[in-house]
Amino acid sequence: MRTKRLDITPEEAATLPGLFRQRILKTPDHIAYRHFDAVSGSWRDTTWKEMGEATARWQAAFIKEGLLPGDRVGIMMPNCREWVMFDQATLGLGLINVPLFYNDRGGNLAYIAEDANLRLLVIEGEEQWKSIEPVRNKLTGVEKLISLQPIENSGADDRLCLADDWLPESGRAFQVDAALDPDGLATIVYTSGTTGQPKGVMLSHSNILCNTYDALMTTNAGSGDIMLSFLPLSHMLERTAGYYLAMLGDMTVAYARSVALLAEDLVSIRPTVLISVPRIYERVYARIREGLAEKPEIVRELFTLAVDVGWKRFLRQQNRGKWSAALLLWPLLNKLVAGKVVAKLGGRLHTAISGGAPLQPEIARVFLALGVPLIQGYGLTETSPVLAVNQVEENIPESVGKALARVELSVGAENELLARGCPVMLGFWNRPEETARVIDRDGWLHTGDIGKIDARGYVYITGRLKDIIVLANGEKVSPADMELAIAMDSLVEQVMVLGEGRPFLSALIVPEQNQWNKLITDLGLAPESARNYQDHGVVGIVLQRICDQLRDFPGYAQIRAAALLNEPWSVENGLLTPTLKIKRSEVLARYDNEVHRLYLGH
Repeated sequence: MRTKRLDITPEEAATLPGLFRQRILKTPDHIAYRHFDAVSGSWRDTTWKEMGEATARWQAAFIKEGLLPGDRVGIMMPNCREWVMFDQATLGLGLINVPLFYNDRGGNLAYIAEDANLRLLVIEGEEQWKSIEPVRNKLTGVEKLISLQPIENSGADDRLCLADDWLPESGRAFQVDAALDPDGLATIVYTSGTTGQPKGVMLSHSNILCNTYDALMTTNAGSGDIMLSFLPLSHMLERTAGYYLAMLGDMTVAYARSVALLAEDLVSIRPTVLISVPRIYERVYARIREGLAEKPEIVRELFTLAVDVGWKRFLRQQNRGKWSAALLLWPLLNKLVAGKVVAKLGGRLHTAISGGAPLQPEIARVFLALGVPLIQGYGLTETSPVLAVNQVEENIPESVGKALARVELSVGAENELLARGCPVMLGFWNRPEETARVIDRDGWLHTGDIGKIDARGYVYITGRLKDIIVLANGEKVSPADMELAIAMDSLVEQVMVLGEGRPFLSALIVPEQNQWNKLITDLGLAPESARNYQDHGVVGIVLQRICDQLRDFPGYAQIRAAALLNEPWSVENGLLTPTLKIKRSEVLARYDNEVHRLYLGH
């Protein structure tokens, strides 16, 4: 762990609202948040002092509602300053914040509201109300619904009111309950699981605060840095790394307008620190490859040269490579190739973190070679969430780095990664048996991930225990490795490998639309015809491309059949989690007929 000076220590903060109070006291006039004001068409700044004053209004409103320490309250909004105000107001009063994904489905919302016994729910506006309306009669415990924006045709629900009307003109200074226990429950975060109903993960102030501090200590990030926030704050990766960590390190957080406008916001904000999931880097990589495919051969060769020389440069910087005369070409290659890629990410990044799912090593290699300081980390909601992370100066891109300072990692039965230490959760809400199943008597959390730890302490994740496919002949296959390899083909937007108990492996494929249209046009087929997805010739071409990507896998780990799908999997249609992981059981249920046809006659 590197050493650095912070103006707030975890001991001073003690709790999450204590951290907020200390930040207001230490740097009241520093810029806390930047947001885009649609009315003026410009970016606006908010200081820590202003955040404290606004948050006090929320606290006054909560007190007026008669909410008591320990009561659960929910928030269902996209990332914004008000999300932070709500969070800190609740934490300071000893209320338990239960975040929900900003456009979660009604059924999931109703389940969480009942399971956590929510007394109050804050939403942004119309989009969230559309999810609530079909299930609002099931929200029997919710006494008040607060919306930031006006809602038309609300159906005369007496519980609904506008935030501007509900919030008082002012409140007393931001307060932290003197009885607040650092080891007490701070938040219940429902896992966006890929199977079954979500479970409420109970995290304490100490869980999150120690994880925030230890994660920050592995970075060069600090005062003066600016983050661009776009991952959902309902997920612990963004909440810890993109919110509490920024607060502890005295950084400014800018809220992206949307994922669709992310490319523009990167250039406008020019962040120095970026937290993302692999899917964002995969999309950038895919666009680069698509662009190169349209360029002359000499441009493609120049790009390949830039990656080769850049990789040598990266290894040299990491003290893992020798000097080469080819490095003399870097200034020119940087100007012609690498610098243009870096500029699209704002041009100022010194730390770009990827977490939430595995990042393909080939993609990491390209970004690192081009000068993007990309590092992988690993963690779980149940661990607040960071367990391990690479460092910019000690970066093994095939791994997820080394364990944080107060985290122990070991490998147990079936090569399952086990974790123990300060960020491990208190347990699952209302599920003591499930808690006892996951956390053993020695305090080891069973992650469910398959991994290994090398002699230097670097951690490698190789799959999920529950996702292992056992074929009819007994052979075991990790679909994650295969899916990463298949997705390297630019034609493949999304892929899921299946074959549990079957004689062979098959795959569900969602083609990348631009590449798909090009393939169909080249084959002389009608571009708009849905029959193209079942055309035997087209499927055969896709299967051959899949086989090319899997050429280094053993014979039993090959795809023998594939179904091509014309509906992308998304959070909105319930087939992806908020962190863009495939909900395998949901996909299998949705495409049961297609899967049946793949194995018909076998």
